[in-house]
Amino acid sequence: MSKKIAIVTGGGAGLGLAISRKLVQEGIHVIMIGRNEEKLKSAVNEFGLLSSYKAFDLQNLKGIPSLIEEIIEEFGQIDILVNNAGINMKKPFIEVTDEDFASVIQTNLSSVFAISREVVKKMIEAKSGSIVNISSMAAQYGIPKVIAYSAAKTGVEGMTRAMATELSPLGIRINCVAPGFIKTDMSAKALDADPERKNKVFSRTPMGKMGDPDDVAEAVYFFCSAGAKYVTGVVMPVDGGNSIGF
Repeated sequence: MSKKIAIVTGGGAGLGLAISRKLVQEGIHVIMIGRNEEKLKSAVNEFGLLSSYKAFDLQNLKGIPSLIEEIIEEFGQIDILVNNAGINMKKPFIEVTDEDFASVIQTNLSSVFAISREVVKKMIEAKSGSIVNISSMAAQYGIPKVIAYSAAKTGVEGMTRAMATELSPLGIRINCVAPGFIKTDMSAKALDADPERKNKVFSRTPMGKMGDPDDVAEAVYFFCSAGAKYVTGVVMPVDGGNSIGF
């Protein structure tokens, strides 16, 4: 097949939806993976023939190898993997249970490892591929009350570098985008409910505003494109300067 095939996890909503839309606009067939079948169907209806979906809960680590085999049987190849799916949990440190912590780590870190491992097996055969992981400001500096999320996203950035050093000689590039505060329904709701945090966000963001989901999508597409053919192991903040703000 001459057409590129991409997987976007969490591709039916928020940042994942914007990423999926951008890849489709660039002529890439996108397979969106997510738990909410209604949202996935809606996205496919919007994007048309260059899109499809698999309703799947990535916490089911044991089911991931079969999922990737199913995609390979149907599409023949996987050229791009965007590890975007994630959950968050805002709780004071001492109130986070072992089960809370494990759940966030499983979705945000363990599933990234598991799906990447299975996809990489196919990419090694093709001697090419691009994986883009989605991190967060929670891995760039300390944010209170998101201990599990911070641990997971920090792990994603470390895994990006380790994967890049091992897999780049095999023709597979691994990069990472670390979004700052982006305008989504979830972030707007969270910040509107916490005026103190909202003021802090804007006060330390040199550009003085939140980003759009499209800003993240553009960065992801760059890493997937020929324009980034000599770029690997990079963590790129897309944050209006938030990570370096004072």
